[in-house]
Amino acid sequence: MEHEYIDQMGNLLRLNHPPQRIISIVPSQTELLADWGLDESVVGITKFCIHPSNWFDSKIKVGGTKKINLEAIKALNPDLIIGNKEENSKTDIELLQENYPVWMSDINNLDDCFDMMLGLGKILGCLEKAEKTVDSLKFSFNQLAPKIPEKTGLKVAYFIWQEPFMVAASDTFINEMLKIAGYKNVFESYNRYPEINMELLNALKPDLIFLSSEPYPFKEKHVKYFEEKCPWAKVIIVDGELFSWYGSRLLKSAEYFLQLQNEFSTK
Repeated sequence: MEHEYIDQMGNLLRLNHPPQRIISIVPSQTELLADWGLDESVVGITKFCIHPSNWFDSKIKVGGTKKINLEAIKALNPDLIIGNKEENSKTDIELLQENYPVWMSDINNLDDCFDMMLGLGKILGCLEKAEKTVDSLKFSFNQLAPKIPEKTGLKVAYFIWQEPFMVAASDTFINEMLKIAGYKNVFESYNRYPEINMELLNALKPDLIFLSSEPYPFKEKHVKYFEEKCPWAKVIIVDGELFSWYGSRLLKSAEYFLQLQNEFSTK
């Protein structure tokens, strides 16, 4: 029996409930499906869906998030594809929508995460598990809020790429997570993921420079580079997944943010 659903981008989907052959092309949502116990239903993932490791080792790969292998998807004959507005190519998604039901998420903040989880929970026949995940996340972040000083005075630059240097700015999920973690993003007046140079960084003078572990894999050599260029700033590599993955990995984020604050809060 067909059911109608509307995704986070306003697309109407008609699906048999629940779908039996699912492809996830978003790493954080792939991990969420695994945590909900959907091993038998998920038939395809991307090469960037590294969690859980047993899925990464055993599931069929359908390309990357930005470059989908359409032939691999066709061979798997999915009855649902789960994508994301930011992480997937608009062209790829439009091609997929011509032949398959594609449920799209659009995540900018925690409320969007909760909406995504409850929406997928209904579609996938695991609403109880989705509600439990959402309740656990709300609890963890509510517990965090009183422990984060209202004004830490700590300004941060969050780097996601080098050559060219790119940072997370406004209208991004990362920026929302930085706020929740208690930091002021020095690039908040910029939009999305701007390219920046050292002159601008020097002018804005962040107290902290966060080098994300992903999507670009910053290493200690990059830490030393920024320490030399910005001797006034504390430079560290941060867990990018805990700032940018909006699935069940968020269950680890609040504790991580508190650990960072305990390390950096001004006296």
